[in-house]
Amino acid sequence: MLKGIPPILGPDLLYILRAMGHGDEIAIVDANYPADSAGPQLVRLDGITATDVLDAVLTLMPLDTFVDDQAFGMEVVGAPQKREQTHKEFDTLIKKHEPDMQLSMLERFAFYERVRGAFAVIQTGERRLYGNVLLKKGIVRPE
Repeated sequence: MLKGIPPILGPDLLYILRAMGHGDEIAIVDANYPADSAGPQLVRLDGITATDVLDAVLTLMPLDTFVDDQAFGMEVVGAPQKREQTHKEFDTLIKKHEPDMQLSMLERFAFYERVRGAFAVIQTGERRLYGNVLLKKGIVRPE
């Protein structure tokens, strides 16, 4: 255990978050997501919700301020304007850690394609539908 680091972030995930560079992306996905076949390295956090993982990750990882969109959810199939509870909670957590940012949305297959190019995937135990979010890492500025 370490002070100030959420205990759900184990050593493998901490290594990944530290190894990522500016502009790299990481996906936090639900239990239904085809994470094993997505391509990037995979960390499993079974039994933990995607919202708890997002909150923990954003305590350590800055989001990219050099792009217009830095956090993406998956659109609801057949209803792209609809927002599920997971989307609303992701947006609230993003604003908690990065007040000037918000959740943007990607069409389902565009989301899958973008995740294939991510640095890593965190598969959670999230059972709610559309519990998927993709984050673009930013920089830590000098003090």
